[in-house]
Formats: sequence, structure tokens, C-alpha cells
Amino acid sequence: MPDAPVDRPGPLQLFLIFARIGLTSFGGGLSGWMLREFVQRRRLMSEEDFLNGLAIAQALPGVNVTNMAIWIGFKLGGRNGAIASWLGIVVPAAVVIIGISAIFTALSAFPLTHVALSGAAAAAIGLSLSMGLTAARRVPRRVFPLAVMAATFVAVAFLHWPLLWTVLGAGSLSVAMAYRES
Repeated sequence: MPDAPVDRPGPLQLFLIFARIGLTSFGGGLSGWMLREFVQRRRLMSEEDFLNGLAIAQALPGVNVTNMAIWIGFKLGGRNGAIASWLGIVVPAAVVIIGISAIFTALSAFPLTHVALSGAAAAAIGLSLSMGLTAARRVPRRVFPLAVMAATFVAVAFLHWPLLWTVLGAGSLSVAMAYRES
């Protein structure tokens, strides 16, 4: 039996969802929490839609997570949803960061503070790896996308070509090929 249709969240609910995500996660792990919240838990979008949005968010200038929040908010609630999502992911976390920075400054002389930050960094890396593996499982195993991926890696890692021009070139080529195939 198919799932019952899910009501789309309004701007206030989007603000609260993103505020919770922004306040309970950190670093690259935010996109993993967004995947769990909007795809797996609430079923408001498909995994394919989410990963397409993540690709767009990463290709645009700015902070990937903020771009993703705006994209999800717009997809689910239009302009007001995008604004509410952006405010939800940015404002509450910014207030907390200012408070934490004041506390960290006072506690930075204690070694336990640095141990706690190392643990938080390890958790963020684990969440980012989880998100990367989820995306990698969904990538079509075709020659052209793999060739573009390998060429981009070689261009940036070994040839030291500028990242901006490499991504713009490879990204444009990939988009053109995907458009041609659709």
C-alpha cells in the first residue's frame, strides 16, 4: 500500500526544522541530517531529488549547507519557504556560535577542551563520509561520468589547475551531456 500523501511544511515549520538541524549538527554532517530529515524521515522528497539539489548546492558559490537549505525550502515552500529555511539554518546557529566562542575563549587553556573539539571533528568527518557513500551508490556507472570525475581529480590534484575553471568546465560538460541524454 503506498504511503499517504504528506503535507508540505509551511515557512514556520521549515524554519523550526532547519533551526533544529543547524543547532544539533555541525560541519559536513549537516547535509547528512538533511537527508535523514527530508528524505528518510518525513519523505518530503526522493533521494534522487535530494542528491540533485546537493549537487546544485555544491556547484553554487557560498556555503553548501546554506545553499541546500535554500534549495529545499524553495522546493517545498516557494520563496517564503526558502527565506524561512535560510533563516532557520543561519540565525539560531550563529547565536550559539557567538556564545560558544566566548566560552571556548575562557576554556581554551584546558586540554580537555581540545580533546572535545577533536571528537566533534571526527564525528563531522564520519557524517560527511556517510553522505559521500550515499551519493556514490547512486551515481550511474557509465563511462562518461566516471571519465569526467577522473579528469577533474587529475586536473586539480596532479596538474594543479584552478578549481574554479576546472569545475566550471567539467560541470558544464557534464550538464550538457546529461541534458543531451534526457
